[in-house]
Amino acid sequence: MEILLNGQPKTLPDSISLATLIDQLGFAGKRIAVERNGEIVPKSTYATVLLASADRLEIVVAVGGG
Repeated sequence: MEILLNGQPKTLPDSISLATLIDQLGFAGKRIAVERNGEIVPKSTYATVLLASADRLEIVVAVGGG
């Protein structure tokens, strides 16, 4: 299936969860925020959210500093 990830097309296998995608992208354990089709996705639901063709995802990594 095809989705848009941070504005770029990405091909994914069917029936992939958001948690699996985050892990594959190397974001597991990092402070991130995820927006799916204009809605913020709570971290507690990442494992149960199944991505669908044409989803638009924005993943933002929090960067600390002083």
